[in-house]
Amino acid sequence: MKLIHLLQEIQQCTKCADVLPLPPKPIIQIDSQAKLLIIGQAPGLKAHEKHLPFSDKSGDRLRQWLNLDEETFYDSSKIAVMPMGFCYPGKGKNGDLPPLKQCAQTWHQPLLAQLPNLQLILLIGQYAQTHYLKDTDFFKQHSNLTQRVKHTRQAPKPFICLPHPSPRNQIWLKKNPWFEGETLPYLQKQLALL
Repeated sequence: MKLIHLLQEIQQCTKCADVLPLPPKPIIQIDSQAKLLIIGQAPGLKAHEKHLPFSDKSGDRLRQWLNLDEETFYDSSKIAVMPMGFCYPGKGKNGDLPPLKQCAQTWHQPLLAQLPNLQLILLIGQYAQTHYLKDTDFFKQHSNLTQRVKHTRQAPKPFICLPHPSPRNQIWLKKNPWFEGETLPYLQKQLALL
């Protein structure tokens, strides 16, 4: 299936309409030329309203981590964004609810098949890391997110593990100063090679 037809099918998807708090509005950014793929959790409410991935404070922090301006970040020929859940999942007690599993199960493999130029995949947060790394020795050796991020140089290529850039993760960032001192320079170096 051609990418354009696949994207049309995704935009018309209503598989989860009965459990979503708002009408389905799948949010992805894909172009077959992209060399970088970002796999996060699911769009937040602001991203849902703007129909644009990472168009909130999490996105501001992520772009800062990547050392990218908005124009570059939203250039789909360079950067693809494919969350674990394509639609806003709703609010829970401690932030947004987890991404619904149907998106990754249904759409990820067909989309990955349309991205022949990928060189780097950022796995942001535990859902993406578990989905893509759970059967690897790396995941077995580093069973929690902090350990996976700390040892991301050892992750199977082409993956890099990151925490979620949410402002809610401020405490995690303060507890783990090595992230900004070691992981971010490594990440930015890998991005410069693309």
